[in-house]
Amino acid sequence: MLLFALGFLLVILQPCTGQFPRVCANLQSLLSKECCPPWDGDGSPCGELSSRGSCQNILLSQAPLGPQFPFSGVDDREDWPSVFYNRTCRCEGNFMGFDCGECKFGFSGLNCTERQVRTRRNIFQLTTSEKNKFLAYLNLAKNLPSQDYVIATGTYNQMNNGSNPMFRDISVYDLFVWMHYYASRDTLLGGSNVWRDIDFAHEAPGFLPWHRAFLLMWERQIQKITGDENFTIPYWDWRDAEDCGVCNDEYMGGRHPTNPNLLSPASIFSSWQVICTRSEEYNSQQALCSATGEGPIRRNPGNNDKSRTPRLPSSADVEFCLSLTQYESGTMDKTANYSFRNTLEGFADPQTAISNPAQSGLHNALHIYMNGSMSQVQGSANDPIFVLHHAFVD
Repeated sequence: MLLFALGFLLVILQPCTGQFPRVCANLQSLLSKECCPPWDGDGSPCGELSSRGSCQNILLSQAPLGPQFPFSGVDDREDWPSVFYNRTCRCEGNFMGFDCGECKFGFSGLNCTERQVRTRRNIFQLTTSEKNKFLAYLNLAKNLPSQDYVIATGTYNQMNNGSNPMFRDISVYDLFVWMHYYASRDTLLGGSNVWRDIDFAHEAPGFLPWHRAFLLMWERQIQKITGDENFTIPYWDWRDAEDCGVCNDEYMGGRHPTNPNLLSPASIFSSWQVICTRSEEYNSQQALCSATGEGPIRRNPGNNDKSRTPRLPSSADVEFCLSLTQYESGTMDKTANYSFRNTLEGFADPQTAISNPAQSGLHNALHIYMNGSMSQVQGSANDPIFVLHHAFVD
């Protein structure tokens, strides 16, 4: 799985943040296998007339696949995005995006030449006005359809090799929930067969850079829909926390008075519907998550399996992890020892860096501690605490 996942990451780190641009989710683009839309600024494909980019054959990694994935040509995500498109925009300089119409992260201005530094802040250091604005932005994103992207509701094979496009609209927030699901979903092998030992966003070296690109794109989409160019995701510093300090109605939602697994009705998040949480149902139907509502956010912080996650991470855990000198080591998966990535992800003991997948430390500990929507990998981004958590991990 490692080489497959890492190769996938290296090839699609930028495009993975979009998946399916709306302008390319059509019969013509799928049959031509080309996604080189015109940039609005000059009307030319990829902004070529303005030297922003050009339509090129995609570049694929030549690295061999690892033995952990014993298949070839069965998963749409292999050599992404070649199953759907083999010609896309290749952007120049500081330009990026499916039409080269965006500036690379950290740049702004008409020609993307102005360095722009934005600072993410501790959520508890925001003023009441800033915090309320953040919550309002989240709710807006949950209820506003994405103008840039759609999601696939079927595999390429189910689309009859592109001649029957299967896409649908999705909200800005749910787009990122779906993306997290799509990267970590099982491989459909046909009939009732699936391959579960696969994940393009976790349990390998790509875990940290994949989520960094994910957060940056999420941040950019919030900036675009609100017009707030200075928006940044706040983070929750959970070191040495004795409980979930953001789990109250002032922040991310308190506990329901009669059902400890649900959010307080006083929280705006209590009305949110989760998506992409029924992996076994999708597998049995050989279907993709279609992003229809599947019930409310579930959360019961602290009532998790204590044998797996006895406590929240400590400052000492974090300091030990930061002292590790190897980003990756050995098997480069969840059994890796002395690996910074594996220790931070939470499959290795945060006091020894020895792999112990039966326990959940650091990053994983927070997901398990939440004991609800956050605890299921594919649908974990449904809970808005996800972005606070991953901003701190980043």
